[in-house]
Amino acid sequence: MASSLFSILLLSLFSSVALSLKPSTGCGKAPKLVTASSTTTPLRITANNKNREFFVRLPPNYDASHPYRLILTLHALGGQASQVVSGTGGYVPYYGLATLANDTTNAIFVAPNGLNNGWQNTGGEDVTFIRQVISTVEADLCVDQDLRFSTGFSYGAAMSYSLACSLGKEIRAVAALSGNPQISGCAAGSEPVAYYGQHGISDTVLPISGGRQMRDRFLKNNGCSGTQESPAPTAGSGKRVKTVYGGCQPDKPVVFVTFDGPHTPTPKDPGAAETWSPAETWEFFKQFK
Repeated sequence: MASSLFSILLLSLFSSVALSLKPSTGCGKAPKLVTASSTTTPLRITANNKNREFFVRLPPNYDASHPYRLILTLHALGGQASQVVSGTGGYVPYYGLATLANDTTNAIFVAPNGLNNGWQNTGGEDVTFIRQVISTVEADLCVDQDLRFSTGFSYGAAMSYSLACSLGKEIRAVAALSGNPQISGCAAGSEPVAYYGQHGISDTVLPISGGRQMRDRFLKNNGCSGTQESPAPTAGSGKRVKTVYGGCQPDKPVVFVTFDGPHTPTPKDPGAAETWSPAETWEFFKQFK
């Protein structure tokens, strides 16, 4: 009797876990498009009558029966997706998230190429492109469609913000690293989306006021009651200040980090050899399950 009861409880547990996932159509299928070589050889699709490219990194020991997180990693102006993949040109590979994710839950990483090395998103064409990338990947691989994320630096941050605006609940969370709300646009923009932002107080390329405007949209969208930012660090202090806002909708938090530094994707604490940015971004993303 006790054994039967245990079996029923175990079955109930697995059923509830399964129901909490939203598996893509690629689940349970052998991939036909994405291979291990897709990390270094771009896949190609046509979006808005233009040829577009993107790279896909499979998690170690990819299991087609397991729905994975999908994390978009978007390059800055003048950059390329291949640099995000390889960690060249001032980037840490996949913004440092691949190592952290694979140490815990694993994830599928996608690095798309913007037009003319940027994300101007004219007429929403980059949103359309990324929608098609997501659809293509999810038809081939097993993705939890409730766990889609996007991050990027500078223009890549602006585009991640634009995706949060345009895709709304189709995106679980974004991390915008030193972005601006104007350069990639914000169509619609009223849906709540979990939002992490970081910005240097001495950024002369995209001043911190733009980062605050991006954050403020999602403070409003997410219904946050606490909107007061903690005092920013002073120039020359080498410090960073993290504000976690209160009263936001459940599972729609907003976090903003100001740091003493310029326009950079890899800010560091004084004396540190490595940037703190990946750990902050992953701490924000990994809370969603």
